Amino acid sequence: MRVHVVSDVHGAAEALARAGDGADALICLGDLVLFLDYADHSRGIFPDLFGAANADRMVELRTARRFEEARALDRRLWAGLDRRATIETAVRKQYAELFAAFPAPTYATYGNVDIPQLWPEYARPGVTVLDGATAEIGGRVFGFVGGGLPTPMRTPYEIGEEEYAAKVAALGPVDVLCSHIPPALPELCYDTAARRFERGSRALLDAIRATRPKYALFGHVHQPLVARTRIGRTECVNVGHFNHTRRPWVLRW
Repeated sequence: MRVHVVSDVHGAAEALARAGDGADALICLGDLVLFLDYADHSRGIFPDLFGAANADRMVELRTARRFEEARALDRRLWAGLDRRATIETAVRKQYAELFAAFPAPTYATYGNVDIPQLWPEYARPGVTVLDGATAEIGGRVFGFVGGGLPTPMRTPYEIGEEEYAAKVAALGPVDVLCSHIPPALPELCYDTAARRFERGSRALLDAIRATRPKYALFGHVHQPLVARTRIGRTECVNVGHFNHTRRPWVLRW
């Protein structure tokens, strides 16, 4: 078996269309939407609406953790606009392109910047969406946990720790644990470009230690301090580089 795994696609529809080439299945661990590209501030919904200069300023404030100033800028820019309708229109355009690029079969879960309620409209046959659920692929059990935990960024699909932990517990023992966010190890959660710790999950870490899957795969942290490590027998791999490299991570057995 050969499975390709991607995360943090962030609008890279053309590369996503090639991501399953040569694979028996594709796994996507979320963050399909591109709202604001921290590497190229001209890309995404935010600069399309408000221009690159405002995107530069927003990235500067968020990187400096000046979140109150970032929210003030956000409120000023959105004043007089229907925020929800405007964002949904832009997200729908991206989802139409991205879901059309998925090969069959694809197994996908949500990222923290995704809007789960829209996915059923775009997930055609051959695309299986899982969150707090498992799927058997090539004789191995894969468990999927989507979304993120609460942060000052207030992204669309952030849920409470208890709700998140319940989804992890619902999986039971699996061979491969797939999530959008990493387990809560500092070296896996620190983003060297953004210069901050992202939220990792203690529930994921506890599940890895208790059930000892062969792999734990995740994204969310785009430029991690450590991209790969072990927790006991479990190989932990950050696959969140897809938007940057346009290449999937390959799992063979």
